[in-house]
Amino acid sequence: MTVTEYHVRSSVVSRYAVTTVHSSVWNQLSVTKEAAFEVDLPSAAFISNFTISSDGKVYVAQVKERAAARKIYDAAKKQGRTAGLVATKEREIERFRVAVSAPPGARLSFCLTYEELLIRRLGRYELSLGLRAGQPVENLTVEVTVSERTGLSFIRVLPLKTSRLNGRTGVYDGYFVHYFAPRGLPVVPKDVIFVIDISGSMIGTKIKQTKQAMGTILGDLREGDHFNIITFSDRVQTWRKGRTVRATRQNVRDAKEFVKRISAEGWTNINAALISAARLVSPLSGSSSRRVPLVIFLTDGEATIGVTAGDTILSNARQALSTASLFGLAFGDDADFLLLKRLALDNRGVARMVYEDADAALQLKGFYDEVASPLLSDIQLTYLDEQAFDVTCSLFPNYFQGSELVVAGRVKPGVKDLKVAMSAVDSKQRVKLENDVSVAGSQESDSLDECVGDLEGMSSFVHRLWAYSTIKELLLAKLNTTDPSLQRLLADKATNLSLRYNFVTPVTSLVVVKPDADETTTVFSSSGLYIFYGSEMQYCSGCLFHIYNLHITVSVRVSVDGDPHFVVQLPKLHEICFPHFLNGNGHILSPLVPDPHSSLTSGIIVDGHLIGAPCKPGAEERPRTYFDRLVISMATGGSADVLITVSLDSVVLEGEGRDKLPVNQQGSITRQEVTVAVDNHHSCWIELSRGVRFLVLFHYYKHPSYLQMAHLGFYINNGQGLSGATQGLLGNPRLHDFVMINY
Repeated sequence: MTVTEYHVRSSVVSRYAVTTVHSSVWNQLSVTKEAAFEVDLPSAAFISNFTISSDGKVYVAQVKERAAARKIYDAAKKQGRTAGLVATKEREIERFRVAVSAPPGARLSFCLTYEELLIRRLGRYELSLGLRAGQPVENLTVEVTVSERTGLSFIRVLPLKTSRLNGRTGVYDGYFVHYFAPRGLPVVPKDVIFVIDISGSMIGTKIKQTKQAMGTILGDLREGDHFNIITFSDRVQTWRKGRTVRATRQNVRDAKEFVKRISAEGWTNINAALISAARLVSPLSGSSSRRVPLVIFLTDGEATIGVTAGDTILSNARQALSTASLFGLAFGDDADFLLLKRLALDNRGVARMVYEDADAALQLKGFYDEVASPLLSDIQLTYLDEQAFDVTCSLFPNYFQGSELVVAGRVKPGVKDLKVAMSAVDSKQRVKLENDVSVAGSQESDSLDECVGDLEGMSSFVHRLWAYSTIKELLLAKLNTTDPSLQRLLADKATNLSLRYNFVTPVTSLVVVKPDADETTTVFSSSGLYIFYGSEMQYCSGCLFHIYNLHITVSVRVSVDGDPHFVVQLPKLHEICFPHFLNGNGHILSPLVPDPHSSLTSGIIVDGHLIGAPCKPGAEERPRTYFDRLVISMATGGSADVLITVSLDSVVLEGEGRDKLPVNQQGSITRQEVTVAVDNHHSCWIELSRGVRFLVLFHYYKHPSYLQMAHLGFYINNGQGLSGATQGLLGNPRLHDFVMINY
């Protein structure tokens, strides 16, 4: 396939960006080929339009309520027509992909539009555009138009990335958006408590990157700040007992030494760590200090010991943390990001993903920089005399240097001057201000009309920005309540707004129906991926699929601890896995680490055995699985091969004889240059001669909820002895697997 044109056009009006990506392809070959269209989307963006053009016909996707979209899709499939169903996940997705088959000589065009509100961080806004043409393109353009009524202080075009590595109000046509970003305020000192997960799953690169980031962060503390450090696994350790300490040079040096000495081991007691942080916060709430209390909480897993029920952890944290703001950092895909989001929503903060990559330390430091300089707290923006309605959130716990607070709403008819009041607490006192904004003057602004004209006939950008912000808040409110009737009400409101403004959100889907029965089906959904094959539907989480003539291409990022999220089920095929098959109910996953050319005498194979687990509430279509047995085999070239079987009850080493270690006590065995050591319900270390060392963690729950199951986690602690031919889920720790299965 030849990509003949690739154009990206983005229009940014007062920070609200509408981006369109257009790609044209031509099949110059004499055989039918796949035409794929991929776009990297910002995680906060909403898709608002998608079309496919072929042979003079244009197929426009429709935004439908999720259940209605499913019915349209099923009906199209039963009639023998191929349909595509596109939606978003509630977690952070960054890839849109669609693939269709193009007959010889065919020309196809794809066009995708998405919208987002740019967020001000560290004093600037960043518009990131993904170019995924897939090949050199002769006719390629990128056009960005920026319309900003207050003017621009600078514009920079950053180098191309090759990896993932002032208050004012504007009113237009009955809608308004209020940007609040005052300048010249003094920084308020802070009480910051760093809570760091050091459980066994943090071992290796993650703990190294965390220590590296903490060393830099501690060095950036101001002397007026106070701080403390808590580390936790199944035990909790506080660096300085009972209080935060001033960030003097000596205290910072001592803290850096403490961080250097921490090591990763044990389980994950999230509840105990939060309660310990709250004990450090409590003395602050009764003092006359103007310091802003912040808790920065980093974890890479789920609660596995102590209190493990999410609702109980939320309730305990809500009662204990008082006025402190909690910022949750989910390190890697195995972290309980949903729990961290709910904790942050409950406790005046935000949650952020930290991706497992070479720049993880920079991600951690970058997040800290965003919250390092508080300027105001308890900010309330009020629109007086009941002049405004349908207003988005106008109460904010903190305002940080370089950030921005945004409120959108609607103005009652006939209002000429919108009265705005602001109250907040600065470094010394509570301050109050009032201001009037001329509604008529804003509506008549030539510059704003010019901006709106750039949106090619769409409704005013202020309308859409208001809808965008309102939908985001409704979805967050739905996430933060456990009342089923309230959840339904919030979902209905978000659905109605999404349909009205043609947004693809977690409560809507985008449906494309094409009359050609030979076309390819690609499906995305809010909680994972749905594969439609004939009239049947199957599900896979976290994958991107393309089905074409029973050929499956899978691109997937997985973990081997917690719920691995890589079970695939297809009609008429009972077992599928990577690279062999399973159905998540006790079948073998083989192999995790096949290496036919390791530095050992022959090769190593690691097989995993999975068990099914109950689905999470609200995600019944998403299967969950865990490892309950791992088998490591090594051909030694001697009289007997070595076979190690690790289960939740015992570790068995077979070779020249058979030895068994129970997991509820300490012990070790050495046979044929293989050493196996068990540490009383915590872990099992397996050393296969020089340069190959595996770690298996035992995850148990003292008081498990119905969702929690005892399981195993598998890690490559030292893979230097593995060759470049190693494949499988863990074969190359620096690359994500790309697996092809042909039938």
